[in-house]
Amino acid sequence: MTYRISVDTGGTFTDVVVNDGNGNFSIGKSLTTPDRIFEGMRNAMVNVAQDMAISLENLLENTSLLIYGTTRATNAIVTKTVAKTALLTTEGFPDILVLKEGGKFNPHDFSQDYPHPYIPRRHTFEIEERVGSEGQTVVPLNVEQARRTISELGKQKFEAIAVCLLWSIADPAHELQLGALIEEILPGTPYTLSHQLISVVREYRRASATAIDASLKPLMQAHLRHLEDDLRLAGYQGEVLVSTAAGGCSSIDALIEKPIYTVGSGPAMAPIAAKTYSAVEGMGEDVIVCDTGGTTFDVGVVRDGRLTFSRDTWLGPRYTGDLLGISAVDMRSIGAGGGSIAWIDDGGLMRVGPMSAGSVPGPACYGRGGTKPTVSDAAVVLGYFDPDYFLGGRMKLDVEAARQAVHGVALRIGLTIEETAFRILGLASDLMVRAIGDVTINEGVNPRESTIVAGGGAAGINIMLIAKELGCNKVVLPSSASALSASGMQFANIVAEEAQSLVTLSNRFDAVRVNEVLDDLENKLHGFRRRLPGRGDAYAIERIGEARYLGQIWELDTPLPTDRFFGDDDLAAYVGAFHDVHERVFAVRDPNSPIETVSWKARLKVALSEPPVPAPRVEFTQVKPSATVRPCFFGEKTPLQVPIYKAADLVRGSRVQGPAIVEESTTTLVVYPDMAVSVSGNGHYLLEIA
Repeated sequence: MTYRISVDTGGTFTDVVVNDGNGNFSIGKSLTTPDRIFEGMRNAMVNVAQDMAISLENLLENTSLLIYGTTRATNAIVTKTVAKTALLTTEGFPDILVLKEGGKFNPHDFSQDYPHPYIPRRHTFEIEERVGSEGQTVVPLNVEQARRTISELGKQKFEAIAVCLLWSIADPAHELQLGALIEEILPGTPYTLSHQLISVVREYRRASATAIDASLKPLMQAHLRHLEDDLRLAGYQGEVLVSTAAGGCSSIDALIEKPIYTVGSGPAMAPIAAKTYSAVEGMGEDVIVCDTGGTTFDVGVVRDGRLTFSRDTWLGPRYTGDLLGISAVDMRSIGAGGGSIAWIDDGGLMRVGPMSAGSVPGPACYGRGGTKPTVSDAAVVLGYFDPDYFLGGRMKLDVEAARQAVHGVALRIGLTIEETAFRILGLASDLMVRAIGDVTINEGVNPRESTIVAGGGAAGINIMLIAKELGCNKVVLPSSASALSASGMQFANIVAEEAQSLVTLSNRFDAVRVNEVLDDLENKLHGFRRRLPGRGDAYAIERIGEARYLGQIWELDTPLPTDRFFGDDDLAAYVGAFHDVHERVFAVRDPNSPIETVSWKARLKVALSEPPVPAPRVEFTQVKPSATVRPCFFGEKTPLQVPIYKAADLVRGSRVQGPAIVEESTTTLVVYPDMAVSVSGNGHYLLEIA
């Protein structure tokens, strides 16, 4: 039997999903080990191997593909542990990263300090050169000055170099010369050329992406190579792929060249799982993705069965953080996971997050020294978790430690411990509802007409409360919900994307140059595909224009209805497609306005597997009340005696009326009063919201 393993290393837990080749998933979880990622990964694989009644060695020997997702790059940026990086830019433009995009949420608030640039101003070096916007050489590259500058970078012990010249997208000759000089003078020093990474206008976005990518290269090159070495030493000899922010997987070699695509790569897999599970349950192509982990709550949207992408992914607050710049799956995070800490602010109001207990020491209930109250501690106090069956019994929870942690907050607000715990859970739910509103209601998506697919180890605690607040009646909690991102990797394709700027208007459309750009993009993708070992037959290339109405600021991704532009009909089809996209997003179309396309993208998808086949529909039958009960609180001062069901007790077609608790080995589903849950023919939980 040939297995396929996917691994997602989060801030608190490492999730492992094993596909047995017939579409059956086995899940393992272990606490993440930040100092050596492979230890937590190995522990999770040992757990899942034990459940499968085989050894770890046997599992690895019979696995042909392992897909790895990591938060290492994101954590390095957040904790400021990236490489010491220099920025080389055109003389006269040293403040691109300092000025950012100039935005500010509260323009009249002068109490906030000006944000620091991603690369300090003192680490920015001006290069004498200038290329015009039409690609003409205005000032030749001063090679001698460039040599002196690069030599100085070596003396100052810079570990990586970002090169972003003002108009390199019009003519990259000067950037290529600088790259050659870096290789000559500082051989082995990682560097990134902006036109090769992200060939788009808007110099801040390009400079920010280039700086982030270069700063990650030393770290991620070492991390990915060490991980591969650890896997080989453990006995694994199959193929290793890494999940990316572009909504698919890629090779280690490709991501060593562009490590920026590993930022946020784990959450980017959740929408792939969500759209797959919604499809097999016949619940439509508009999906709200909710992934509740130990550290964050990640939310995104699938529209018309397509992932949504954005170039506006900020690391930190919008405008004052640092912009990723690449076209990445649009998943947004807030600090409201199972490990999020509840606290009282100076005004006496209770808050939840964004601080998290993480995996070390973790929530108080983990018994590892944590003392601050978290959402997980609240769930323990409310009786939702069985302290002897957490992670299938592999981890015993400390109920008294959880109560002590919540007690500190309860004293401050004058409520009982149980009432306080329910308030903590309710506040976390409110934050999650607000985050969902940002990606749905604020962008023209009606939650009532969408399907929620919930995942993450902590999803089952409050997803019913969230769905009720949103008025959403179609909710799926997959059988692999606790490892939603890792499950998404099982359905992912190998994905590569190339982009290039070429500004053109629909009323003065330059079809010849656009076709040349599309040819160039596809040639690059075909070169990537040919380097894939033993793959590349089942592939597709999607072509996209980043377009807007003339005078607008931001663009919308518009799929090209045709491969190329050979006549007026092809252009009319593209313009019509943009009007449709704009109307769907903003409920407005302006057919009399010219369409301005700023950039062109081509996205390669190489299939790794066939989509799952839906199981036949089943009739739902109410199950008998469970003999096992436990006192649980649902906002009242006195508890209810709630029946407890193990996943093994519920066959396909089972229906459970709330209040009830359904315990999986890696997650817990709380069925609130007046609500219900049914097990579909595919083995997933379909939630019925009052």
